[in-house]
This record gives sequence, C-alpha cells and structure tokens, in this order.
Amino acid sequence: MLLSVDRSEATAEQSLSFDVIAAVAEQEGVDPVDLEPPEYDALYDVINPEALDALFAARENGRDRPTGRVEFPFCGYHVVVTSEGDVDVSPLE
Repeated sequence: MLLSVDRSEATAEQSLSFDVIAAVAEQEGVDPVDLEPPEYDALYDVINPEALDALFAARENGRDRPTGRVEFPFCGYHVVVTSEGDVDVSPLE
C-alpha cells in the first residue's frame, strides 16, 4: 500500500491521504491496497502524506485551520483536496 500505515483497523474517519488513494483506486477499479508501485505511483513521491493530513487538521488548540485547497497530479489524475475534506479526482488533460 502506498502509505506505510496499517489500515486493518480503519476508523470511520480516514486520513485525507488515504482518501486520495481510495478515490484514485475507485477510478482505476481496484482495491486501495492494490494501488502500489511499480504499477502505480507512490503518493509519497508526489506529496508528503503526513503534511497533507496535517494541512487541514484542527490545530492543537482545537481551532480549525483556514479554508483552502491543494491540487496535484497523481497516477494520471488531477487531485483536488479541500479544507472541508473533499477529494476530487479527474483525469489529467
């Protein structure tokens, strides 16, 4: 799997980085755990997964971070992640 995280005990709230992998896997018609090199790009080769997860996470004092979005290419798709937790995946043009 592209993230070095054991997802066998997944919670209702996934990380944004896992949501990116899941969204691309859905587009590819594969299970997220099958979305790994060498057939697919590694997410960490494109963006730091921990930084992506932390970017829109609540601050240590519990306050929300400002709104925003991050866009990047991944596995032939244009990925948009928003501060609301939305992940949009569309084919690269």
